[in-house]
Amino acid sequence: MARYRTIFLSDIHLGTRGCQAELLLDFLNGNDAETIFLVGDIVDGWKLRRGWRWPQSHNDVVQALLEKSRKGTRILYIPGNHDEMVRSYYGVHFGGIEVVERADHVTASGLRLLVTHGDQFDAIVMHAKWLAHVGDRAYNAALWLNTWVNYTRRLWNGQYWSLSKWAKAQVKHATSYISEYETVLTDEARRGGYDGIVCGHIHSARIADMDGLLYVNTGDWVESCTAVIEREDGSLRLLDWAARHRRRQAVADAPRDSEGRRVKRRRTRQKEEA
Repeated sequence: MARYRTIFLSDIHLGTRGCQAELLLDFLNGNDAETIFLVGDIVDGWKLRRGWRWPQSHNDVVQALLEKSRKGTRILYIPGNHDEMVRSYYGVHFGGIEVVERADHVTASGLRLLVTHGDQFDAIVMHAKWLAHVGDRAYNAALWLNTWVNYTRRLWNGQYWSLSKWAKAQVKHATSYISEYETVLTDEARRGGYDGIVCGHIHSARIADMDGLLYVNTGDWVESCTAVIEREDGSLRLLDWAARHRRRQAVADAPRDSEGRRVKRRRTRQKEEA
């Protein structure tokens, strides 16, 4: 098991069909840390209010986190907009998991980071909540459609493709929104005297230098399945667990000889007939 100083996770969305709980369990079983930050939207209260859905794998994620807490991992839970109901419990511990509004984190290299979900800096969520709910339903519809698109692609041995991620990349207003979000959050961290900020909310994983201030977005566990880890030297790294899983699966599915060794596929060049 890999062990890190800190792990940052956000936007798991337990209680939704799109939550990649099995991949998250795979990540939790293979990685540990002194401190784990749950940076919002861990449970999707919006979706659960519209209809209860809680498969065993989602319960297993909760139990895996509680088990880590019992074994000594410090876990801080910073609620987001989808799990805003938890904001009534700041300062309360649930099985050793502490609920806090926001957090200060100092890396081993001395960087002081603000840790917050980020929805409080989203003008749509703050001032037009009805529109945020409409967007959430549209996003869930895109995820549903994405399931069928990828089922068809698998029939033709195609790679996984994300419809919603493609749509966000194509729509000018979406890319502009992400850029504005990043700017607003880094400005907030700068005003507070921080060296950087760790957030979630927009499902767009990234580690970047923004005019001398570190911007870290942990991504999500609906599509990208990413986490941010801090090594013992204080360096931060983005882990794409879905990509790691695909590589492991490709190795497992590779053809083998009679002794169990992988067989390398040879590329053949077709000769043109005269």
